[in-house]
Amino acid sequence: MKVKIGLILVLTLCLSALLARESSAREIQPPPKINQEITVYFPSILRNPRNGGWLDRITFVEETSADTAVTRLENGELDVFAYPISDPDIVQRVISSTELDYDYIYGSNYEITINPAGPLFNDGRLNPLNDPKIREALNWLIDRRYISLALMSNLAIPKWSPIGAVSADKARMAEVEAQIAQTYAYDALKAYSLITQEMQSLGGALVNGKWNYDGQPVIVIILIRTEDKRKDIGDYIANQLEVIGFTVDRQYKTNSQARPIWMESDPYEGIWHLYTGGWVSNLSRNDGGNFTFYYTPEGNPIPLWQAYTPTPEFHKVADQLSTFDFASTQERDDLFDQALWMAMQDSVHVWLVDLKCITPRRFELSVASDLADGVSGAQPLPYTLRRKGQMGGSAAFAQPGIMVNPWNPVAGSNWIYDQMPIRATGESALMMDPYTGLTWPLRIQRAEIVVKQDLLVSKSLDWIDLSISPEIQVPADAWVDWDPVKQKFITAGEKYPETQTANIKTTVYYPVDLFNTVKWHDGSPFSMGDFILRMILNFDRSKPESAIYDESTVAPVEAYMAHFKGLRILSTDPLTIETYDNEYSLDAELCVTSWFPSYDTGEGAWHAISLGILGEINNELAFSADKASLKQVEWINYISGPSLGILDKILDQAFDSNYIPYLPTMGQYVTDNEAQQRWANYQNWYDTNGHFWIGTGVYFLQEAMPLQKTLILERFPSYPDSLYKWSRYSGVPIPTVSLDGPTIVTIGSPATFTTTISFSSLPYKISDIDRVSFLLYDAQYQMISTGTATAIEDGLYQVDLTAEMTGLLMPGSGILKVVVISKLEVIPVLSKMEFTAMP
Repeated sequence: MKVKIGLILVLTLCLSALLARESSAREIQPPPKINQEITVYFPSILRNPRNGGWLDRITFVEETSADTAVTRLENGELDVFAYPISDPDIVQRVISSTELDYDYIYGSNYEITINPAGPLFNDGRLNPLNDPKIREALNWLIDRRYISLALMSNLAIPKWSPIGAVSADKARMAEVEAQIAQTYAYDALKAYSLITQEMQSLGGALVNGKWNYDGQPVIVIILIRTEDKRKDIGDYIANQLEVIGFTVDRQYKTNSQARPIWMESDPYEGIWHLYTGGWVSNLSRNDGGNFTFYYTPEGNPIPLWQAYTPTPEFHKVADQLSTFDFASTQERDDLFDQALWMAMQDSVHVWLVDLKCITPRRFELSVASDLADGVSGAQPLPYTLRRKGQMGGSAAFAQPGIMVNPWNPVAGSNWIYDQMPIRATGESALMMDPYTGLTWPLRIQRAEIVVKQDLLVSKSLDWIDLSISPEIQVPADAWVDWDPVKQKFITAGEKYPETQTANIKTTVYYPVDLFNTVKWHDGSPFSMGDFILRMILNFDRSKPESAIYDESTVAPVEAYMAHFKGLRILSTDPLTIETYDNEYSLDAELCVTSWFPSYDTGEGAWHAISLGILGEINNELAFSADKASLKQVEWINYISGPSLGILDKILDQAFDSNYIPYLPTMGQYVTDNEAQQRWANYQNWYDTNGHFWIGTGVYFLQEAMPLQKTLILERFPSYPDSLYKWSRYSGVPIPTVSLDGPTIVTIGSPATFTTTISFSSLPYKISDIDRVSFLLYDAQYQMISTGTATAIEDGLYQVDLTAEMTGLLMPGSGILKVVVISKLEVIPVLSKMEFTAMP
């Protein structure tokens, strides 16, 4: 019987290879659509004194069909479809079009989630996937390249680990992942051999080519999602399982049908074994917590996760990575190395592919795109959106939804469809780099960070000063909490009998001219009141004694207070704020707390937020959906709907009383004259524009038309910053890498290879390269040596294989791989070259 199964496997393997080769001929090969007009190296647009946005107007409309959207793009009716497209036919249309360009997005993946309960289910059935060696063997059974090429039409990249495709750790661990990919490369015969051995040890027996246990067929139930390519992937995996002897029950489910089964059922009931899962990840600087999340019971409180039983060694390593329990970068890398291999051996998740989706746009349009979230998630979008070669004009954005939920800055819509136009109208203190995940100063000038000794924090950018201290004491006058009755901050000296300490202290310095240059869209100057109200609302809504208490804020604020240690305003002219905390990031750039008036769902001026505060006090409105439902009042919407009439009435109340919220504290920073002017400006704004939405961003909301599903944004002429400030985000600088060298290498003799690295046909600067490493494999595809390439000049590196390295080769084929890690983006680029090793 082994011979029969083996022959079937060989045939399957050959068929898979043929299909992969056939699909390679049909691979989508994008033509070189490179924006030569502006790159990260040589902006060639002539300088112009205009500030703010390049365009005069942006229109957002709803379009639910990707196919229709592409047609409208080609006709010139639309300029951008801000939604990821993965359908191969539609992608091919975009790539082949002479009218369109596109950006790749790498923020989604497919995997197989496994139920490891057992070894026996409650009814006595054997669960073979309880055995970690069988789960591990699935990695050899599945041909990820076949899935990527044949099933996903080259719109996916083979995936081996829980590290996100766009993660700094993807770059850090690129060499280890390359080794894992080589070790676990598709080998169906090896998978069959290992699974046969384990099934026999579990008491299984092959009967007419099918595994049986206790006289009954071993049935493996796979939940196959039907909405996307996971249907094809699920069928492929089911086929592979059948070939090696399992009886497979394919259950085709939508998301809503599958979710209660894999997420809510008792794993020991055994109503499923495998699920074609999918996850979305953001651009990340730290994926160390992913091992705890995906492989340990602490990762998720649902029943499935409680059936996870990682080895004590894996559990410890996962805990160390998630809690920052390491003393150096090298120690963290070593832990990551161990965790990656342990994850393969555990394999309660078998990772398959990272998706390569696209967002299409008109060829003449240039705009920043986030590597994980695309155009819709890129913070620099409003600053970079333009028509090539011109200033001014307009653009039309389409997306599957618009005005999905009410807009209010405190607890309004967090849908990405709403957040994209919201971000265009507002700002924050820092700009998130869409290629690296680090932050840059947007509205602050610089920051100083002091870190407690022995904490591993490093910086990459020069706008931060980083230092170390044996102890960081929280000053007695630091604000640590809020008294909602007295409406005053509580100091550390008042709350704690003993001096408190913190892990980190951040000092943020704002520009000297901040309050003279930055204005709200209604013309009101930026002021200290905007910052103070942001600080107050960080605490007040979670206090039962507060006039605007919201029960839904209690748990998040309690979690925040568990690590927050205090803040101090060192100066108001120029504004300088100091923050103490126990929570920190490995990157100093991500440790900064600014207290800029950016709330959870938008930027908010103190007077605009005050309307909502009065609405809650009057029991007519509520910031959050939870409170609105509980109180049976309107969920505050600043741009449309019934809220507008209520807010208009409240505006009259605020104007007449010259209202200043939380007067005992806010009154120290907001004068009556400022309040009077703000209420007059806001009244004029509403009379002119018919809504209450204001920010300080490069565009303002000119009109919201919910019935027509249309938003119109116009350029804010008083925006203070240069048009060119963020022009470096006009093209993702992913290197193009080629490897050249001898086709024959003499064993035991030195050999030299060269690597050329470029972007947009220009040599990649040495200063922009983090490292170029190489991996050498022998004829058995075993890695025998690694090393670092030597920089020769911009765009040119040299790989020197020593006589000792080539002496480890055996006669036959050899492979040299180079891994290029850029400082400008987080996606590692691999290139390989095969050669013949001869004595």
